[in-house]
Amino acid sequence: MVEASIFVILPLCLAMAAFTDILTMKIPNRVSVVLALSFFAVAPLSGMDLATFGWSVAAALAVFSGCFALFALNVMGGGDAKILSAAALWYGFNMDLVAFLTLTGVFGGFLALVILFIRANQDILLVTPIPIPMHIFKQRAGIPYGVAIGAAAFMTFPDSQIFVQALDRLS
Repeated sequence: MVEASIFVILPLCLAMAAFTDILTMKIPNRVSVVLALSFFAVAPLSGMDLATFGWSVAAALAVFSGCFALFALNVMGGGDAKILSAAALWYGFNMDLVAFLTLTGVFGGFLALVILFIRANQDILLVTPIPIPMHIFKQRAGIPYGVAIGAAAFMTFPDSQIFVQALDRLS
């Protein structure tokens, strides 16, 4: 049961964050809260030692500090900062977190280029049958960065320490 929670909670929460972000340009607070609180419920039951648990909390605080600075500079949205911080709990303070954040940046840059392409070609895209939310065309709308966060998580979470240990317990 604990292993199933580890396999499902983070991907499901980040998929929900990605979909709501692309559709509404907002990530609901409840997604970040569920992701963080579920870590605090699942981690002790998974056999995580206290030191690793502490480092996971430190990772979340470090990511939140960086994201808060970016939010204060109006570079990142508040929902993105909260979901990244909650996801950092699941990765811990190790190279898994670095890989996740690096891929988030790479996918975010690619997503920004796609959004710029869409906005530059909006006259053509508006007459095509491609379903694109209208807020994507607004110049000041920002980037639905939750999509990049979710994509990076789907790429890196299967290699994370908590995921691999849960998989090992099953075999």
